Amino acid sequence: MKQEIHIIAEAGSNHNGKIDTAMKLIDTAVLAKANSVKFQIIHPEKLYLPKFFNEDRYIINQVFNQRDQWKLPDEAYFELAAYCKEKNIFFSASVFDRRGVEMLDVLDVDYIKIASCDLNNSFLIKLAADTGRTVIISTGMAQLGEIEKAVQDFTSMGNNNLVLMHCISVYPCTLSQTNLSFIDLLKNYFGFPVGFSDHSETNLAGAIAVSKGVDYIEKHFTLNRDAEGFDHAYSMEPNQMIHYVSDMRACEEACRSRFPKIQENETEVKKRARRGLYAAHDLEVGRRLNEEDILMVRPEGKLYPNEVELIVGKKTLRKINQYEPISLGIVK
Repeated sequence: MKQEIHIIAEAGSNHNGKIDTAMKLIDTAVLAKANSVKFQIIHPEKLYLPKFFNEDRYIINQVFNQRDQWKLPDEAYFELAAYCKEKNIFFSASVFDRRGVEMLDVLDVDYIKIASCDLNNSFLIKLAADTGRTVIISTGMAQLGEIEKAVQDFTSMGNNNLVLMHCISVYPCTLSQTNLSFIDLLKNYFGFPVGFSDHSETNLAGAIAVSKGVDYIEKHFTLNRDAEGFDHAYSMEPNQMIHYVSDMRACEEACRSRFPKIQENETEVKKRARRGLYAAHDLEVGRRLNEEDILMVRPEGKLYPNEVELIVGKKTLRKINQYEPISLGIVK
């Protein structure tokens, strides 16, 4: 039986640089019953220009300043990982540089995440692959050829523990933009486990992805959508996240194969909903049965309507009372 879908509660940088907020986000992920909570380990100087050079002058990059203001120190992630262990939920993060990869390797995480922006970053992909750990690579903004190159970079390091995350890098993403059929293409073309990074604002896209057999689902969440910051506005608040995970689990259960197909409660419905063959009136011994002698009505009887030819033309071996079920044992 396929293992449970791994649901990633994506906290990202929604802690706004406060470790107590980060811990509350972990508590929310635990309450929602996600499998893991994921942050973003961003060292701004390794991801952004601090200033843009425009003709003859420099312009301050406000994004760099905000990221720098809201970053957590490296030691905070060790504290958060320990808190996750205490709360029995996996900890991980998206990484954007060597320092982040090495930190997660030391923390012995379940997986390392490479964001869509780095799908064409061969250096970072190979660095993550070289740890031997499972690596999730998001595929937002990427053509198929770019994904193929990323897969080649990854597997060239002798690591096949790869998950490809279908992603549309639009925030928020409408249902019509989610392009969920690409999940099938990723699965069939590459043969690796596939996930879905859900940037939509309802639970429907995630449910469709579950029905397509994804192995991972990732969803952004926050404590307050009105908070200042990069990702809060399109993230789910705690109650929404709880319902999201619950809906994904319900969809997962609905898609699970069951054998035999007919379940116990459906068997009870079958008894009263299916038709049987009954005597339309009193039938004397030796009567040769014709269609007018037989009722095809509910509830289920000893013979089904598609077995009527087994008794038409046969003689009764005893008297059969009106509305009595007809069986092969009383005709010949």
